[in-house]
Amino acid sequence: MSVPRYPSKPVETTGIPPGIPYIIGNEAAERFSFYGMRTILVVFMTQYLMNAQGQLAPMPEAEARAWFHTFVSAVYFLPILGAILSDALLGKYRTIFYLSIVYCFGHLALAIDDTRIGLAIGLTLIAVGSGGIKPCVSANVGDQFGRANQHLLPRVFGWFYFSINFGSFFSTLLTPWLLKHHGPAWAFGVPGIFMFLATLIFWMGRNKFVRVPPAGMQFVKDLFSLNNLKIIGRLVPIYLCVAMFWALWDQTSSAWVLQAEKMDRQIFGREILSSQVQAINPLLILILIPFCSYILYPLIDRVWKLTPLRKIGLGFFLTVPSFVLTAWVESQIQAGHHPHISWQFLAFVIISLAEVMVSITCLEFSYTQAPVTLKSLVMSVYLLSISLGNAFTAAINHLIQNPDGSSKLDGTDYYLFFTALMAITSLVYVFIAGWYKEQPVHLATEATEK
Repeated sequence: MSVPRYPSKPVETTGIPPGIPYIIGNEAAERFSFYGMRTILVVFMTQYLMNAQGQLAPMPEAEARAWFHTFVSAVYFLPILGAILSDALLGKYRTIFYLSIVYCFGHLALAIDDTRIGLAIGLTLIAVGSGGIKPCVSANVGDQFGRANQHLLPRVFGWFYFSINFGSFFSTLLTPWLLKHHGPAWAFGVPGIFMFLATLIFWMGRNKFVRVPPAGMQFVKDLFSLNNLKIIGRLVPIYLCVAMFWALWDQTSSAWVLQAEKMDRQIFGREILSSQVQAINPLLILILIPFCSYILYPLIDRVWKLTPLRKIGLGFFLTVPSFVLTAWVESQIQAGHHPHISWQFLAFVIISLAEVMVSITCLEFSYTQAPVTLKSLVMSVYLLSISLGNAFTAAINHLIQNPDGSSKLDGTDYYLFFTALMAITSLVYVFIAGWYKEQPVHLATEATEK
């Protein structure tokens, strides 16, 4: 019987586990590839898309938004399959490695074929690869730690989150420039190179990672236990409200980009590209996380006890004025004015603050409320809320298309529609949060102690 060359349990050390640098490097490169590709998708579809005869054949705006949100919905639906593959069959390492290869081929398809066929194949492969590895990567970080160094987990997750925003910030600036000056092949090809680099870095750490064996049939038994199903069922109404938040937030990469095309984008004498505006989000996140943790939350906590559910609710209510502001901008555009992009920057500040309150808190809340043996699966169920929100936005954009390419819900009305839905959702959430009873926190380490 052969002995595996990799450890099956954490090395007892008080320092950083040896596999962590490879995980952080992999995450930075993978996020660069994903956000670089995602940033330019709507502009590519509305300005650069070709037909089979090599002629320019761009999509109408509503159709492009529908394609974009269908893709994002798929990315956040497929983590369910990734979690099952990882926890029940292949284990985290093999799931991440094999699906990363699929991911690379998706970028290749986008880079070499600028027609709808290449777009469909490329986005499908990227959705399978990116979505499938999502629930495995962050869980793989936790697997590397033992009792002696588990106090370092918050610091390492901080670096992990930093790597996400570091990669996305630079790719959001670079790929729109590549698209404008060198065309789709380079704009999609460079993210593809970074995804290959991410896969290579992960492979280089193959003998450093702790690899927890898949649970097999025990996974199925844990999933269908009555108590665990009740816990998951209580989370579902919260996740349905979270879905509406993502239905609005992800439009910062679709509707907001199309709006920015019609705005004055001169900054210090230079014009920035419409898809580069999104780069402000990861930059703001890096600033707002410490601001919320060390200043805003403690101040609010003095007068109103801040629970995770209340933080999420505050984020919901903040999302409403961000879309009110973009609706006002759209009304100015429709009147023949040329509003400055700083108005959209202000909307980004508001919705980025909402993101910190909703997204990060939801991840923490989902982990603490999940049954011990189903942490990855519950995280996947949370990610389904992002999928559902984007599926809803995609469906709306499909329904509002007219045969002549115009829209039934155009201009300011489009933004006010989503504003109203978010306001209603926020009010409904107040009652749901009051009804929910938080579960005692169970850490994943308890599963190995039994």
